[in-house]
Amino acid sequence: MPFAALTRTRKSLVASAAVAIALSAGAAFAQQSDTTIRITPFQQAVAETAADNRELATFYRKTEFAPIWTGQGEPYVSRRRALMTALTVAGDHGLPAQAYDLQGLIEEMRTADTDRKRGELDVKLSALFLDFAQDIQTGILTPASIDSGIVREVPLRDKDGYLMGITSEDPQAFFESLPPQNAEYARLMREKLRLEALIATGGFGPRVQANALKPGTTGRDVVALRDRLVTMGYLPRRVDMTYDSEMEGAVLQFQIDHGLPEDGVAGRTTIDEINEPAEARLQSVIVAMERERWLNRDRGDRHVLVNLTDFHARIMEDDKVYFKTRSVIGKNLSTHRTPEFSDVMEHMIINPTWNVPRSIAVSEYLPAFQRNPYSNGHLKLIDGRGRVVDRSAVNFAAYNARNFPFDLKQPPSSRNALGLVKFMFPNKNNIYLHDTPAKSLFSRDVRAFSHGCIRLNEPFDFAYALLAWQVDDPEGFFKSKLNTGLETKVDLKEPLPVHLIYRTAMSQAKGQMTYRRDVYGRDAKIWDALAREGVELRGVQG
Repeated sequence: MPFAALTRTRKSLVASAAVAIALSAGAAFAQQSDTTIRITPFQQAVAETAADNRELATFYRKTEFAPIWTGQGEPYVSRRRALMTALTVAGDHGLPAQAYDLQGLIEEMRTADTDRKRGELDVKLSALFLDFAQDIQTGILTPASIDSGIVREVPLRDKDGYLMGITSEDPQAFFESLPPQNAEYARLMREKLRLEALIATGGFGPRVQANALKPGTTGRDVVALRDRLVTMGYLPRRVDMTYDSEMEGAVLQFQIDHGLPEDGVAGRTTIDEINEPAEARLQSVIVAMERERWLNRDRGDRHVLVNLTDFHARIMEDDKVYFKTRSVIGKNLSTHRTPEFSDVMEHMIINPTWNVPRSIAVSEYLPAFQRNPYSNGHLKLIDGRGRVVDRSAVNFAAYNARNFPFDLKQPPSSRNALGLVKFMFPNKNNIYLHDTPAKSLFSRDVRAFSHGCIRLNEPFDFAYALLAWQVDDPEGFFKSKLNTGLETKVDLKEPLPVHLIYRTAMSQAKGQMTYRRDVYGRDAKIWDALAREGVELRGVQG
């Protein structure tokens, strides 16, 4: 017997045995005699088709190989209708609609005219449902496979829970519960549909050809600028060839929404952003929706939210910004880029010691010591027993990155690399939020300068905001610890979730969408991966 036929025979025997074992527990719908359990063609087909899918095989065994989709009666009709409805709008969610082959499924349901075909179709529908449910709830992609800096743990759901959900009393409500339920996802989806409609009719219009425009300018380029601002929603529609005060205000608002220098003048950088095509904005929105699915979990009524691309850290309470400050993130180098993940802030340290990470100690400071043993005098050399070592007694030339035996520490001071306070959410990436003596960097528009940790422009106010939930006088309490000059750990009575995210498209509760540049190139990688999975830019003319 050929190997393929032998494999099918074995699979059939195993499936038959599985059905028999299940039915021996008392399947009500099986045809039985006093001595023989008869396995129906439907059950046989279900068992064989599901045999290679552990989750499905287990679920069908528990239900004695009863149909999920292809049975008679209202519950099955409701499930099929809910599945078809969900697949119809899959593209609205930025999912690869063609991958689910809705028309093919409809044809298979129409032609499934035997028990065996219906059994095979039932399992196929279940497998498709599980794929779709996971796609729409927790994303199509595996983040870490796209970029090593995306170390987010996706909250994958148990597949048995999906199957229990679809067999509940209201399958339509179950489908509607799968996508992220937050306002951000809903606004992103609304923007996606708006952009698709715009793209279908020409997008944002002709590009602005001028390198720069300023108030008082007139001419065709001003008309092109006005037309694009009108289409984007920043100006009402009217005919005017002058860069007037109304246009100046619209340009200023555009700059605010896109993280640009805020002067109301359409310089080169502003015009470049205004000229970004609607298709590029749509890609950003679709990527943001996928990223929202990766974070489809309870974020905490209070939490810290750091969007790396807009260089700000926020404390959120009940979906509103409670406090906001500028931030500096990691340089755009493979060794410095700030990773994306979620964790829990447990405490702050006032007057912190900087324990120099070994990677920095051996790559930056060891070479400096080899050139001049007394350089970087703010750092103390510590041996394996915790003692301060006299540099004059050390031959730095004898050491390299592998055998350097010392730790480097910077004691608390106003010149400490961590500033005067750091906020800790212990994690394997060794990332935290902290103060910095390098205040001038916060005046830059693009603030990617650190080794990976997140520096805060207003760290004291950030601390006061956190302490306000646990002490009556947060500023007085903080300064009393600060003024001692001693390293002091202050626990948060209610640990606070921290989410380091990366969004080039984010909505606002009121106002326009906001867009940022893809500072690390991560969103471009995600879009490429989504496109390979079959996600399309709808509205684009072929």
